[in-house]
Order: sequence, then structure tokens, then C-alpha cells
Amino acid sequence: MDILDSTLRDGAQSEGISFSVEDKLSILKILDNIGVSFIEAGNPASNPKDLDFFTRANTIKLKHSKLVAFGSTRRKNVNVNDDINLKALLKADTDTVVIFGKSSSIHVDNIICTTPQENFNMIEQSCKFLKDNGKKVFFDAEHFFDGYINNKDFAIQSLKSALKGGADCLVLCDTNGSTLPMQFIDICNDVKTIFPKTPLGVHTHNDSGVAVSNSIIAAQLGFNQIQGTFLGFGERCGNANLSTIIADLQLKLNIRCIPCDNISMLTKTARQIAEISNVSLPKNSPFVGRSAFAHKAGMHADGVLKLSSSFEHISPSVVGNNRRFLTSEISGRTALLQKIQKIKPEIEKNSPQTISILKDLKQLEKIGYQFEGADSSLELLIRKHTNKHKPFFKLLNYKIISEGPTQEYTNAFAMVKVSVHNNTKIMAAEGNGPVNALDKALRSALESFYPSLSKMHLIDYKVRVMDSNNATASTVRVLISSSDGRIICNTVGVSSDVVKASLIALIDSIEYKLIKDTQFDF
Repeated sequence: MDILDSTLRDGAQSEGISFSVEDKLSILKILDNIGVSFIEAGNPASNPKDLDFFTRANTIKLKHSKLVAFGSTRRKNVNVNDDINLKALLKADTDTVVIFGKSSSIHVDNIICTTPQENFNMIEQSCKFLKDNGKKVFFDAEHFFDGYINNKDFAIQSLKSALKGGADCLVLCDTNGSTLPMQFIDICNDVKTIFPKTPLGVHTHNDSGVAVSNSIIAAQLGFNQIQGTFLGFGERCGNANLSTIIADLQLKLNIRCIPCDNISMLTKTARQIAEISNVSLPKNSPFVGRSAFAHKAGMHADGVLKLSSSFEHISPSVVGNNRRFLTSEISGRTALLQKIQKIKPEIEKNSPQTISILKDLKQLEKIGYQFEGADSSLELLIRKHTNKHKPFFKLLNYKIISEGPTQEYTNAFAMVKVSVHNNTKIMAAEGNGPVNALDKALRSALESFYPSLSKMHLIDYKVRVMDSNNATASTVRVLISSSDGRIICNTVGVSSDVVKASLIALIDSIEYKLIKDTQFDF
């Protein structure tokens, strides 16, 4: 089974996603490393950035993947040899190209406004032009499923035109993401009957929430190529999520689509791409999300420990993920013990330290703490109870000044004084609000002692008011996620002062990062 990843092209059309050339080159290497068959990396005719990318990408020796350029058929009433889009595809200098053409009569009549025959000529001549220039050609039949429902003969003729032009694979596109599984099956089976010996693929969008299921159905029906984006990025509701599809095909259907040993890289790959894309990987993402193998209910945690398959469909390690027991008032002592024993294995379920930690945990949750989303703060709490914690620094004092009228991004000033190994450091910083200024000042003060902190940055910040009845004096809970590109730490702070709550969480995130650096150094 061939996987064509379009993160760098279709994924870039997602709201909030903007890749630099360097970003695209980094993701190219990541996708090649996990071993997808094809990487569709952009439209060289659309902008100079994509053409620059292909120039640089062609100097990279890929281990597993083939680089693919994407473009449209020739324009209407233009000689194929003069079409700038096709010329740009040749200039991209990839062995394989994807071109899209209209397979819906509605689009031909109302969007590109040409005759059916001219549309078929555009498809056939463009495929032939690229084949004559030595390219492997995948034809994306845009709006195929909607077009088939509206005018089957027209949709099928678009495929026949591509095949006549020499296309190596016909890809059926559910461009509007509107086709539900039973109808999808019927149409795919009909196409297979009409083109029994032709390699076929699918390209599905998720507007109806069935992009993954439809893609898996196509694989089960014997289609040769599945297109999508690794994290489901894409316009509107996104594309088929390949991190889910790859795992389902390879682990559940025994359909090989990446090198067998590389399936354990799935979670790491997803997190790397999310990091470069500057988005948070949804916690509930199948297989690769932080919550994919997270257990909160005490009975579930106990069941998994006795028989993992009781509440887990696969072992998390198979895809490079980890089992997590979420600690809260309903999770029980068994789940807490698992976390304690990772730090101090000899501790038993009924030991005084376990009871003390559980008591402290419940007391903290009573005043507003929540540790199921802040496992880094929980680890620090356990370390403090088990003599496995030695502070890396001490915050001696801090001062914050907010002022107005303000300049954008510099409306607050913070000064901190820290002590590290009996050495003191004073640092000041400006920021976009008091918390941002305090974060900058604290990290700057500590970087001279711990240079690795310069790699750490905030990736998520949430504030929740715990008791709105007290108005502006209400207790707030602050949850912070930070990352250095290698680890993600989630920490929590609670106070009636939002700055103090933020500071508690910030200090925990820095301490956790430094603890992990020490462990990795060994």
C-alpha cells in the first residue's frame, strides 16, 4: 500500500498553518524517516517559496520517500506546451507529479466554464505531456464522488481521459468530504469494475467526519494508494489523518504501508510535525495523542494493570506512546502507586509515603489543583515526598509593573532576583502582560546557569476561574504546557492571584525541564 502524504501542500491550506521553506524541509526529512511512499510537497506554479523549496529539496537524498510536485491540468484553450503550470511542474524536477482535473460536470459548467470535451482534452493532454517528459503521473480526479452522483458518465470519462494520457494511478477525490461510507463503497466498487487492472487511489476530506474510515475502506477494497496529511491538517475540516490510517492498516489489517520497524516512530513523528507546525497535537488523537492510553477511573487503571487488553486495544509502546494513569480523586491508590514507583520503585501501596502523597494530593485538589492534566507538577510533588527532589534555584523576590497607554507586546515590566548555588542574579524583562514579562525575566536570569532553558518555550497557557462567586478575588487555576522540542511538560498553579498561580506553574515547568536534562545527561 502506497501512502502519499500531503501535509506540505494540502495541510498548508489549513487555517493557522504557515510553513517556511525551512519548516517544509524539516518535515520532509521527518516524513522520509518514518517511510511514507510519496511526499507531495507543494505547487511550484503557485508561489516562489514552493519553487525555492523544490530546488533545495532535490539536493536532499531521501531514504524511503519520493518527492512529488503538485499542479493542475493545462488551462482551457491553451496549448499544452505553453502552459505555465505544466512548465513549473517540469522545473520542480521531481520524478513523480500529481495533477488534478475536473471530474464533475457542475464544476466544468460553472467554475472553469468550458465544454465537456475541452475538459477531457485538458486532462488527457496534460497527462501525456508529463509522461512524454519522463514523469510518473498520478491523476487526482477532483470532486469525483459528487461528480459521479450527479453525472456518472462524465466522472468516469474524466478517468478514461487521464488513463488515455498515460496516468499511472487514478485517484478518486472526495473533495467536499460529503460521501458517507456505504455510498463510498458502492462507487469505489463500480470504479474497480470499470478499471480492473488500473492502480487506484483515494483522497478524502473530513467534512462529514469519515475521511479515515473511507480511506481504510478503500484499502480493504484493494485500492493501491491512500492520500492524506499526517495529522489531518487541511482546509475546512481537514484531510484524512494518516497517523491513524497507517496504524490501523499496518497493525489491524496487516497491510504494510511503512517499513515495519518504523511503526514505533508514529508518536514521535506526530509530535515533531505538530511542534514544527506550531500547533498542539490533540490529546485524544488515536494512537499518538497524550490521552490515547490514559486511564483515570480507578477500576480501569486496576484492570489495565492486571490485563492490558481489558482497556487498551494495542500496547502503547507499539506506536511509541506511553500508558498514563491520570491521578485525581477518582483514580485511586493503584494509579498513584504506578507514578510513585517510576521515581522510587521500592515504595509499596500502603507505605506511609504513599498515604502521605495521596493525602496531600486530595488536599491540593480540594483548593483547586488538578493533576490529571499536569503530570509534571505531580512528578515534582512525588519527588518532594520521597526525597528525590533537590531545588535547582530559589526565587528570592520579584516585582511586576503594568502600565498604559501601552505599546503592543510591551505593556508590562518584570524584575526577578534568583539564587543558584549561593550565586544571585537579577534580571528584568518586558513582555506582553505581567505573566509574559515574568516568564521572560525568570528564564533569562536562569539561562546563565542553565543554558538549556533557552530552548524551552511556552506552547499552551490556560486560566480557569474556580469560584466565580468571589468575582475578581476568585481562585484561579493556571495550566501551562512547555516544550524544548524533545520533552513536553505540563504544570499547574493555583492562587487567588493569577500572576502567582502562573509563577507556581512556571517554576514547576523549569524545575521539571532541569530534572529531565540531568537524567538525559546520564
